[in-house]
Amino acid sequence: MKNIVIACGGTGGHLTPGIALAQSLEVLGCPTWLFISQKQVDSRLASKYPELTFVAMPGVPLIKTPWGLLKFFKGFILSFVRSRIFFRKIDADVLVGFGGFSTAGPALAARTIGIPFHVHEANRVIGKAVRFLASRASRVYLPRGVTLPSISAEKISHIGYPLRSDFRRIPMERARKCMGVSMTDKLLLVLGGSQGASSLNKWVKNNLAQLAEDGISVYCLTGLREQNSGTVQLEGIGGETITSRFVSFSDQMHILMSAANLVISRAGAGSIAEIIKCRVPSILIPYPYAADGHQHANANYLEAKGGGLVCLEENINDKLLLEVREVMFNEEFRAVLRRNLYALDHDDVSSLLAKDLLKDLRVNKRSKVSAELLESRV
Repeated sequence: MKNIVIACGGTGGHLTPGIALAQSLEVLGCPTWLFISQKQVDSRLASKYPELTFVAMPGVPLIKTPWGLLKFFKGFILSFVRSRIFFRKIDADVLVGFGGFSTAGPALAARTIGIPFHVHEANRVIGKAVRFLASRASRVYLPRGVTLPSISAEKISHIGYPLRSDFRRIPMERARKCMGVSMTDKLLLVLGGSQGASSLNKWVKNNLAQLAEDGISVYCLTGLREQNSGTVQLEGIGGETITSRFVSFSDQMHILMSAANLVISRAGAGSIAEIIKCRVPSILIPYPYAADGHQHANANYLEAKGGGLVCLEENINDKLLLEVREVMFNEEFRAVLRRNLYALDHDDVSSLLAKDLLKDLRVNKRSKVSAELLESRV
């Protein structure tokens, strides 16, 4: 039995794969603890999984201003110290980090007391935290086709984005029944990530009447920052009532995606993994200020694989409505997208990651024992 700590959190894209890995490890009999941030998005999602153990750790993202740097280093030092104490308290065997500001402090704390740590990168551009920690890690998990030349190939494992056990594609009819949406509706789902996207929310509001005229209803996740919720009913071109909904947050993304004909979304690795799992056609709007342009790389990869379309942020007012119409009313094209998404839906990633993690621990343990025996004989 191994005691495993998972450093995740800060955004839904970091936290949800940590939860997925914890679920698979618990099934295999390994106790797990998840280090999360003190942000609302973490505590809200964590409350849905009372069977898992979450530990809130200090820490904030790096902002390059004097006050931002001070807050970052204060959070880093506190998370480093508390992590060392926690690792010793539970006799931790390994740490797994999913990148971001929540990983660096615990990872370096683990290294100082001889606990191996693994890092996982979900995006197709490797983030600063993972680049910094990769050379010190026992194992580095990267998306298929992504390389890190400075790291030994033996240390790298190419593996995808783990999805929670409760995230699964369900039949559209059942999904729409859960949402109270008719099977005859053309449903457009608009997502801005866990924090929302003001530009996408604004686009929906500006184009709601035109979408209604086309018979398209909208389900828009506005994000926790805006806290906007409500229902808008407009008259369609045939006199029918078109109902659109605005919701600040949902923890039932598999239902929403399974119900939608088309998704407009940012291009985080988590959103793309969910789109692939639910095989829902999408138009991706990469966040233009994402670190190192990783959302552009993610979106371009999916488009190159024939799984979706890309519309740049600067083009949404001129082109997005036209693209929505072209995809929404072309069933043959949507069928092609769904087939390509099916081809991208690989194995149960969280189970593969859990098994690879435990295998690596066993190999390292045998190597350590062999080295100790050799040293004792010398």
